[in-house]
Amino acid sequence: MPAPAFTPEQRQRYARHLTLAEIGPAGQQRLRQSRVLIVGVGALGSPVALYLAAAGVGTMGLADHDRVRLSNLQRQIVHSVDGLEQAKVEVAARTVRALNPDVTVESIFATVDEGNAMSLLGRYDVIVDGTDSFRARYLLSDAAYLLGKPLVHGSIFRIEGQVTVFQPGRGCYRCLYPEPPPAGAIGESEQVGVLAALPGIIGTIQAAETIKLIAQVGDGLINRVLLHDAMAMTFQEVRYRRNRACPLCGDRPSIRSLVDYGAFTGAEAVR
Repeated sequence: MPAPAFTPEQRQRYARHLTLAEIGPAGQQRLRQSRVLIVGVGALGSPVALYLAAAGVGTMGLADHDRVRLSNLQRQIVHSVDGLEQAKVEVAARTVRALNPDVTVESIFATVDEGNAMSLLGRYDVIVDGTDSFRARYLLSDAAYLLGKPLVHGSIFRIEGQVTVFQPGRGCYRCLYPEPPPAGAIGESEQVGVLAALPGIIGTIQAAETIKLIAQVGDGLINRVLLHDAMAMTFQEVRYRRNRACPLCGDRPSIRSLVDYGAFTGAEAVR
């Protein structure tokens, strides 16, 4: 059954996409019919949620267990002082709906962990990693791969960030980082700080990669890591391949279900 035509209001809202050769009506229709899950509605998840909502993603899942704190507002632009102490997913959902009522928002006020990741991620077409812990990154990469879902990964640290796209069969987070760093080796943002605009840059690139995946256009960051240094204002690209010895996506995988990521990374909880 063909999808309904765009309404006059939608044609006006998405005019810049509809007239863009790389997107056009077909690409916009794919966006409208897509389901995207953003795990972590903080520094990275903020610009991702805003730009995907503006682009007309049909259904957006927002998963986060945290509440809005005053210190978040320096960089988490989907939130505001009106939402202090409220669940981040609810504050972000209100912002998204105000920006684009076309978007169906599914708020998941919970930690994504070994117990719910497979059922939760399985409901969406594309997964966006906006988390800030190694435990969560390995968990999401493993779950997305096992489910056959593309994962748009981003991370930031102080003044630097990186983005890549993990496409099942083309590599995973374990191919890049076979082992996590020792527990406590990398300080939390509260201790080391983060440049306010940095997550905006990285998160916006994540949003662009997600749009490209859904619309089936462009050259995505598959098997490529884009590295950004905000102080030098430079971008570098590092290429990688699927590791044939990878325990998850290699030729002889030993990981066929989710593991204990707390034990693996030395972390106590998903952040």
